[in-house]
Amino acid sequence: MNIMLFHSTYGLRPAVRDAADRLRAAGHEVWTPDLFEGRTFETVEEGMAFNDGIGKEELLRRAVLAAAPYSERGLVYAGFSLGASIAQTLALGDEKALGLLLLHGTSDIAESASVDELPVQLHVAEPDPFETDDWLSAWYLQMQRAGADVEIYRYAGAGHLYTDPDLPDYDEEAAEATWRVALGFLDSL
Repeated sequence: MNIMLFHSTYGLRPAVRDAADRLRAAGHEVWTPDLFEGRTFETVEEGMAFNDGIGKEELLRRAVLAAAPYSERGLVYAGFSLGASIAQTLALGDEKALGLLLLHGTSDIAESASVDELPVQLHVAEPDPFETDDWLSAWYLQMQRAGADVEIYRYAGAGHLYTDPDLPDYDEEAAEATWRVALGFLDSL
């Protein structure tokens, strides 16, 4: 698979590069665009402030420019938290998208969104302050209405960005389970 993997609000940190290496070791081609142009952050608050300064439209523009050279091949869009939100937006707008792998995040769905049985897999903590139960229920129904084939995996007791070993949210057991299931998902596409 050709995978476009977007970073979280912390920026393009070692955990994202390690995830890309894990995916490459499984036989996938992976790109990790740096939407923050080299900036990384130690706290979610710093990252969110920087993100707000750039603005959603500019981040999406950067993401589209990063994906455009590869989209004709058919991409699996993937991302962590903020990056998952970006990946979702791009996948729902790309008729050649082959799949969507969401780690720790989702996004609003346009009323006009329509896909043809796009395979989608979401991995989130339970509970997750950014992905509440009510939000996830509504999101799931909207994705189904849009035509996506959605699987959701929840990890009890894990922190929001539980796959990043450099953050306090890290949960080794949940992270390894996530990667095991995600790699199976990618192999099925």
